[in-house]
Amino acid sequence: MRRRVVVGVSGSTGSLTALHRAAAEARARRAELWVLLAWQAPGGGPASRTARADVLYPVCRAAAVERLRQALDRAFGAAGPGVVLAGQAVRGTPGAVLVDAARDGDDLLVVGAGSRGGLLGALRPSVARYCLAHAPCPVLTVPPSPLQATLDAVRRRGAWHVPLDARELTE
Repeated sequence: MRRRVVVGVSGSTGSLTALHRAAAEARARRAELWVLLAWQAPGGGPASRTARADVLYPVCRAAAVERLRQALDRAFGAAGPGVVLAGQAVRGTPGAVLVDAARDGDDLLVVGAGSRGGLLGALRPSVARYCLAHAPCPVLTVPPSPLQATLDAVRRRGAWHVPLDARELTE
């Protein structure tokens, strides 16, 4: 059985940072890179039991597959990651999907560990924490790029219409 590095992506900048780190780990370990995108139908589980589920399921799955393709293209372009790559869009919650995929003790699970404060932290559970608590293999959490915090601050200032002094970005 080949060793694997399993990583989850969503298309966010943080998940692409984790994807690049996972590719580097796969190259160093001479392992396969398994890239997963977890998805759910709108409304979660109960929506899948409605009469419209037969229409929603293929549309949602196709959208998830397209998001996965875009994330891989954005991360690696035509050159690829330099290792054997397997990509899959899997229906389920992100933490459970990743833990289920990284079921062998020789696997390495790589997850992004973005900042989770305020209301968002209360509404959505942390995928990294779930994986750390439940994975049967080592888990590598990747912090967001330092540039991401600066970009987020600029976006917040723009949303609040606070003037931005360009000198603040060079500190």
